[in-house]
Amino acid sequence: MKTLLNTLYVQTQGACLRLDHDTLKVEVEGRVRLQVPLHHLGAIVLFGDIMITPALIARCAADGRGLTWLSYSGRFLARLEGPVSGNVLLRRVQHETLSETGRTLEIARHMVAGKVKNLRTMVLRSARETDSAQDEEPLRNAAGLLGDILTQLPQASDLDTLRGLEGQAAHHYFAVFSHMILADRQVFTFTGRNRRPPLDPVNALLSFLYALLLNDCVAAAQGVGLDPQVGFLHALRSGRPALGLDLMEELRPVLADRLALTLINRRQLAAGDFLRRPGGAVLLNDSGRKKVVVAYQERKQQEITHPLVEQKMPLGLVPHLQARLLARHLRGDLAAYPPYLHY
Repeated sequence: MKTLLNTLYVQTQGACLRLDHDTLKVEVEGRVRLQVPLHHLGAIVLFGDIMITPALIARCAADGRGLTWLSYSGRFLARLEGPVSGNVLLRRVQHETLSETGRTLEIARHMVAGKVKNLRTMVLRSARETDSAQDEEPLRNAAGLLGDILTQLPQASDLDTLRGLEGQAAHHYFAVFSHMILADRQVFTFTGRNRRPPLDPVNALLSFLYALLLNDCVAAAQGVGLDPQVGFLHALRSGRPALGLDLMEELRPVLADRLALTLINRRQLAAGDFLRRPGGAVLLNDSGRKKVVVAYQERKQQEITHPLVEQKMPLGLVPHLQARLLARHLRGDLAAYPPYLHY
């Protein structure tokens, strides 16, 4: 838990990854473009048309190193999983908890509460930082609506009601997201959340960051021995990493949304970092993805003080700590699952 290993993101189309003793080499058109000692890497993520040798795949599986294939645009395709880590009894308890309606509801309730509190913190921070009354007023109104939802969460008597409140919170939040965008508003116009495919640069950026965050949350669940397919807030569906999505909810504002706004407001991204596909889809291009990946890695290295354990740690370790706290709750060591609250 004390070491945050690097994630290697490979985006150059046609690149080939191979193993040379204990070193990973990335070759492009027959030339070695990168060499990394394998023990420095905690995970490898491949975008699009990237080749990887069987020897390197086998080594990653044996070491428990995450290996994920994404499409060129960042859509999840596949993930390598070696021998399952963790106590099989933990997964058994996780599966059995699904049949305990009350306990499942309480876990989901805490996850939604964490998300809504972090959304509200984001909105209030933006309201304080803006110099425009036209932006501040709707942001403070949205913060009030999010606060109202927090007061309703304890009364939610079933998962459908809870999911409905979570949906309302997301609606209020994204309704004022454009007021948190302070630069290049003509390029970064935002009228609402859309995906599959994203239809504007802001949604393209958010979708890409959410894909990176989900990959980290799935890896965190696997790392402590939890089943990433079995969640409590998100419904079970074949091939869906429901628990990864659960862990991701309270972290979206912290690790993805705040970074998206920073990249836009500091003018680190521009119109030239996106491309439009036939049919209206908007995606990050090569230069845009590179900028976002570098910024995401830097964001994960930023130190925070976790409010529960009261220790400083890189922000990128928070998904792993939250997965561990959830495991402790499932085992009965914690009375409730404590979501991560960012201040």
